[in-house]
Amino acid sequence: MPDWLKDAVFYEIYPQTFCDSNGDGIGDIKGIRSKLDYVKSLGCNAIWLNPVYDSPFMDAGYDVRNYYKVAERYGTNEDLKQLFDAAHEKGIRILLDLVPGHTSDQNEWFLQSKKAEKNEFSGRYIWTDGVWEAPPQYRLLCGITPRDGNYMVNFFSSQPALNYGFNNITHPAWQKKPSDPDCIATREALKDIMRFWLNMGCDGFRVDMADSLVKGEDGEKPETCKIWKNVREMLDKEYPQAAIVSEWCNPKVAIGAGFHSDFYLDHDTNGYRMLFRDKDKKTGECKAIFGKNGKGDITKFLEEYLDDLKGTKGKGYISFITCNHDTPRMTKLFTQLEAKIAYSFVFLLPGVPFLYYGDEIGMSYMEGLNSKEGGYSRTGTRTPMQWDNSVNHGFSSAPADELYLPVDTSENAVTVEDCEKDPDSILNTLRKVIDLRHQYEDLQSDGDFEVVYAEKNTYPFIFKRGDFIIAVNPTEKEQSAPFEYDGETVFAIGKTSVDGGKITMLPQSLEVIKLDK
Repeated sequence: MPDWLKDAVFYEIYPQTFCDSNGDGIGDIKGIRSKLDYVKSLGCNAIWLNPVYDSPFMDAGYDVRNYYKVAERYGTNEDLKQLFDAAHEKGIRILLDLVPGHTSDQNEWFLQSKKAEKNEFSGRYIWTDGVWEAPPQYRLLCGITPRDGNYMVNFFSSQPALNYGFNNITHPAWQKKPSDPDCIATREALKDIMRFWLNMGCDGFRVDMADSLVKGEDGEKPETCKIWKNVREMLDKEYPQAAIVSEWCNPKVAIGAGFHSDFYLDHDTNGYRMLFRDKDKKTGECKAIFGKNGKGDITKFLEEYLDDLKGTKGKGYISFITCNHDTPRMTKLFTQLEAKIAYSFVFLLPGVPFLYYGDEIGMSYMEGLNSKEGGYSRTGTRTPMQWDNSVNHGFSSAPADELYLPVDTSENAVTVEDCEKDPDSILNTLRKVIDLRHQYEDLQSDGDFEVVYAEKNTYPFIFKRGDFIIAVNPTEKEQSAPFEYDGETVFAIGKTSVDGGKITMLPQSLEVIKLDK
């Protein structure tokens, strides 16, 4: 286990829209490098960098054309190496985004694989044994290559699925076992990609769709787990301080498979959705636990979370996110104050937290944008970072109509410049809570978590982490609960009082109390 993960706080950077250094309207690596001091000022000591590989950008870089080359619009391999070096000098680690399940249909591997003549890449992707073989249960593209066969895609039509085999074989003429030499070759090619970037200086990988490799398996996906265990063996032997974080949203399975941490994601009916994004499907009314109307039920979240926490304790971490590039920003549903309380809560939980760029200033989800590079409903979460009140909010010097995506020009658009001046801004609030996390091991990744007060359909929620009590009341009503602790308030949003064995929390408040010894 990389020891640096114990105190890691990540900042996710979407490179297209973070900082444009050359005025072409698209963010780039030199722009990211120019903002490292800002990242450090947040208290973030690690970065997750969304894909910067060469790509035709049908899916914003998650369609990789060349795993070994930085996309020209972001810079060069040397620029990325310099970013690694500069970040390390400031005590910041960087995870690249690894896309193991598919490539672009313009990747050289696929260009070779689709040829009629057999070659070393013929088995690198999943092909049926003839163009007339197109089982409807599989997502296949048919009749568009010289090769006599149809190929599977993972989702978008531009993303042919790499071949790691099938667990449950239903068509033996063309489905291979994971132990087949072609499938092993795919796995080894993946490890070589990882070695290339680790040798250049990256500190590990966030792994896209980590559970999607071997086809025809459900549940705990044992064959996909075997692949990641094999990758972890390589890392432990060759790069013991390199970290891998999975997009799996099943922490017990993912960490058992070798990942150091797994994301809690915004999936229907799961704990993350209940905390921050749950709403009535008919009326749109907020039912999230952190909604100000108090319609949530913390016990439903805890049923899932406590089981996952117990199952991963001492083995790996759960990673909560304020948001990510695939998820509507919390401000789509929450007010700025609701978001401030929710974001602060994320950094007070065990595990390795991730802050999505712009959330620290309360950036809005921009409605009504046309899809950009496969963004669709996600596009409104990927708009340019709002640095200041200059042209394009300081993101780029390009004309507005040449920007990758439009900036938020609304009257209430938030900026780093304005937030810096306000001691109660989300920005300065998160700096305080992240600093508190760094100060005390009890609040870091390995710290314990104990429920103090959590009743069905009731607020507040109170939990204990070592020598600290955290109490939170996201609702618009005053709330109270039994409380038998003495200590000093070290962080607060809103006001609370303790008297006569009871804590009373004013509306929309959060408090961290360091207990008396």
